[in-house]
Amino acid sequence: MPDLFAPLTFPRGRPMPNRLALAPLTNRQSHDDGRLSEAERAWLVRRARGGFGLTMTCASHVQPSGQGFGGQLAIHSDDFLDGLTSLAADLRATGTLGVVQLHHAGARADRELVADRVSASEVEGARALELDEVHRLREDFVAAAVRAERAGFDGVEVHGAHGYVLTQFLSAETNQRTDAYGGSPENRARLLLEVLAGIRAACGPDFQLGLRLSVERFGLRTLEMRELAAELFGRGELDYLDLSLWDVTKYSVDDDAQDQPLLELFAELPRGGTRLGAAGKVRTPADAAAVLERGADFAFVGRAAILHGEYAQLARDADWEPVPMPVDVAHVAGQDVSPAFVDYLRTFRGFLAP
Repeated sequence: MPDLFAPLTFPRGRPMPNRLALAPLTNRQSHDDGRLSEAERAWLVRRARGGFGLTMTCASHVQPSGQGFGGQLAIHSDDFLDGLTSLAADLRATGTLGVVQLHHAGARADRELVADRVSASEVEGARALELDEVHRLREDFVAAAVRAERAGFDGVEVHGAHGYVLTQFLSAETNQRTDAYGGSPENRARLLLEVLAGIRAACGPDFQLGLRLSVERFGLRTLEMRELAAELFGRGELDYLDLSLWDVTKYSVDDDAQDQPLLELFAELPRGGTRLGAAGKVRTPADAAAVLERGADFAFVGRAAILHGEYAQLARDADWEPVPMPVDVAHVAGQDVSPAFVDYLRTFRGFLAP
């Protein structure tokens, strides 16, 4: 098996102590105004102390209009710096890489919390962003990254997956714009590329930059996303690309890429010094090792990390397996999962016992 506990270097910043990363998991534990809560701090720091080489926050919205869910961490104002700064210090003290995921939900913003929902084009009751608003969105992603750097985090990951606003621009189904941000694949990728270039220019030379990318669903075409990934690798602005695959063993369903394993389709691309991570049903140490065997550099762990705060330490035993689901509420409560997070987990089929 590949060594899950070998360090991993990046083009910039500190190395990752091992090949296991905590996935950016929605947990609804922040305060209603977006400030970090003690429950969310405890949840993240427990996983960092438990050995994860990289510990990422939940999706953190860069504009008030981008809030995707209640109890979401926010980073759209300096008002949030106190909590973010203390969290960054707590994470760094464990030796993990501390990362904030930058997010805007676009048309998927919570209807009860966001009255004026926006997207690339008019869709699902959301209105199309005006051109100056597109530029403001780009600058607010960049400002949020600068804010994360000021707070002391090692880096940020831009959320370009799961049908949120950047995916809404990438998708030919949801992007019907006729200006420079719509039409061709190059134009539809323009906002994402400008966000990444802006962050790279505005932040320091040791600040790490990642991107989470969906490669199918949400109106995306796998081979088009593969071409985008190839361009991103060639540009050299990213420290890592995070493939959100839902299942790391999944094959493409697109007609022009059918029967090709998604992970290998991207892992085989020349990527220079950019690292490749993958997420999707990574449960056991053997699952994580298989991600490396198939060409990625590190693995993101989600649900199994909810079940075990010390997942990364326990994974040193290659034969260890997480507890089977469904689990009792008492079990997850013992893993620093707060009542708000428990309520959210009740929406996951088969996760919690009745």
